[in-house]
Amino acid sequence: MDTYALKADKFFLPGAPVGPGYLLIEDGIFGQFTTVEPACEIVDYTGSWVAPGLVDTHIHGYLDHDIMDCDPDGVIEIAKGLLSNGVTSWLPTTLTASIEQTGDACEAVADAVDGIDANDIDAARIQGIFLEGPFFTEKHKGAQNPSYFLDPDVDVFDEWQEHARGWIAKIAIAPERAGAPEFCSEMADRGVHVALGHSDATYDQALACVNAGADIFVHTYNGMRGLHHREPGMVGAAMTTHGTYAEAICDGHHVNPIAARALVRAKGIDHMVLITDCMRAGGMPEGNYNLGDFPVIVKDGTARLLDESHSLAGSILRLCEGLKNVFDWGIATAEEAVRMASEQPARSCGIDDVCGYIRPGYNADFIVLSKDLVLEETYLGGRSVYKA
Repeated sequence: MDTYALKADKFFLPGAPVGPGYLLIEDGIFGQFTTVEPACEIVDYTGSWVAPGLVDTHIHGYLDHDIMDCDPDGVIEIAKGLLSNGVTSWLPTTLTASIEQTGDACEAVADAVDGIDANDIDAARIQGIFLEGPFFTEKHKGAQNPSYFLDPDVDVFDEWQEHARGWIAKIAIAPERAGAPEFCSEMADRGVHVALGHSDATYDQALACVNAGADIFVHTYNGMRGLHHREPGMVGAAMTTHGTYAEAICDGHHVNPIAARALVRAKGIDHMVLITDCMRAGGMPEGNYNLGDFPVIVKDGTARLLDESHSLAGSILRLCEGLKNVFDWGIATAEEAVRMASEQPARSCGIDDVCGYIRPGYNADFIVLSKDLVLEETYLGGRSVYKA
């Protein structure tokens, strides 16, 4: 099937949704939209909507595999499994660990990219690596291991980037760590996006990092100093700083829907990023798992540490579910929900030149949705790779 056209009731294009009509797919690449039936094979999705493939920029694992296993084959299994979630592009995400293990994890991801390409494997496209740690502080450590926490260090980053063969696109830090603003500036100069999180930073400390180049807030509300009317804190910085992006885990457990609504209203749809923060138990039955060095119990839709804190430890959320949740909660229109799970994640990490849009010349990575935003099918490079 070299050239064909999709027929659907609505297409979520960059400027605005359009349809009904037809979208050309030529050799696995998006072509033009038209309202006139083209003279080629028609794949008919009348009654459904077509949206860009989803982009998950913060995800640790899936199907009992984790990036910190440092196993290229495991990374590939995650990438294959994500197609069933509507995800066609992603950033494999590390956890706080030793310098050596983090380097090994980066190398495993780079090897997985090579393996997917060499063997033409149907798998969500790896568009970079997100290092979540170890430049954090203890008060809001969440499921990160404080034994490995460090101050931001460019030389250490360079070591990881060498292992990653240049794939690191995003790194998280706590703004109160020594040298944080200087590190943000250096990363921004290199085109690496700095995210702020797992931090008890004040508003002023967070603002100093934003002014130096940081532009993302890690799973907003979770793992950070909250909003107070006399000290706006990290949440206040996430809500009010211009040009920054706020991640949110919209599974109904990490953030109350009312709090999610407040964040969206403060931040604006164009700077909201839906993520999963999914750990290895995603797509698996309830039971006992590990997140990094910590034992976790998965039950009733949550993953929680087995220690006395019983803290949330990542999630088991599918990104297609997060998209549907913000729509069902009345926080976003269908178009806005789609953009929060595709366009905005891609823009936040500087990968919007290759994913996040239905645009002529881009890989034909897209999803088919029902009119109530239930995932029906996933396409990668113009080929159907998952059907619900």
